Amino acid sequence: MDVAVYDETEIEPTDRSFKAGTAFAQDGKFDGFVSVGGGSVMDTAKASNLYSTYPDDFLAYVNAPVGEAKPVPGPLKPHIACPTTFGTASECTGIAICDMLELEAKTGIAHTRLRPNLGILDPNSLVTLPRPVIAANGFDVFSHSIESLTARPFSQRPAPENSNLRPLGQGANPYSDLACQESIRLIGANLIAAVNDGDNSATLEALMFSSMLAGIGFGNAGCHLPHAMSYAVAGLTHSYSAPGWPSNHPMVPHGISVIVNAPAVFRFTGPACPERHLKAAEAMGADVSGVTMEDAGDVLADRVIDMMRQTGIPNGNGGVGYGESDLEPLTEKAYLQQRLLVNSPLAPDRDQLKELFRDSLSYW
Repeated sequence: MDVAVYDETEIEPTDRSFKAGTAFAQDGKFDGFVSVGGGSVMDTAKASNLYSTYPDDFLAYVNAPVGEAKPVPGPLKPHIACPTTFGTASECTGIAICDMLELEAKTGIAHTRLRPNLGILDPNSLVTLPRPVIAANGFDVFSHSIESLTARPFSQRPAPENSNLRPLGQGANPYSDLACQESIRLIGANLIAAVNDGDNSATLEALMFSSMLAGIGFGNAGCHLPHAMSYAVAGLTHSYSAPGWPSNHPMVPHGISVIVNAPAVFRFTGPACPERHLKAAEAMGADVSGVTMEDAGDVLADRVIDMMRQTGIPNGNGGVGYGESDLEPLTEKAYLQQRLLVNSPLAPDRDQLKELFRDSLSYW
């Protein structure tokens, strides 16, 4: 077997790096792809596979309203995904995310044909992950699961004009619910020890399994507000550098950019489906005895904040460099993420989205 190695993937990929990967794939005329790495590597392989197989303008396949959201025309070349982190579960999903540099916001491509043909998961690949990376990965897993569990129910999603336009994220559904609830339980039981214990080897299989379950869940249900907000947080950053990540430019790692929004979101969405928020809080390890449904969102938010503090996650968006003067641009960029915003159980208007960013600036 002849193999060519592409090792120029950017951490937190950009439209620039997706295009570079595509050019490499087009020149090589490869029969298939094997991605070995984290979500950045797997997503770059997905995009390179797509654009080299069905060349088009870059924005043709990008999610609306940024791009045209054109469906993938046909089958892609085989792709075997081998994750060496456990956050994105990109080996399970038909999603590829990138930072649009000129737009200063993240978006991506979502279609079932982007899903790899095979995923190979080995918990031993997590042994050398820096502890801050484990913390961020774990909260990305949790966010995938809780957003899918609390998403707008699939039965309330408007039917498309034809099946080719059916979104990848169908909304909360019984199949995804099963995977997401167990994923949340595994994160609640293992993440703090994985970050803080001297020997965390006993937690690694549970963490990688939780990620796969979350990928199955959100790969079918879809995410909502914390992820929509995270794409603005990641895209607009100009000064924050995260410990544990090799990078030559300021960057808010994806798991951090999501979880810094989550507690504010849960207080907002709790009233829309309190029983699901309470179920998630209990799965994460919160004491829910005597808790009323009116307090479900607050209880979940408080448990997440406690775990953030125990694992060294920054204190909200203020902890990654944002302040009051950034609220308007953050809102503007996040409001572009309509694919995610409409999947929320309580979709915010523009003013409500701005208040969510305000509430997320600091938690303690």
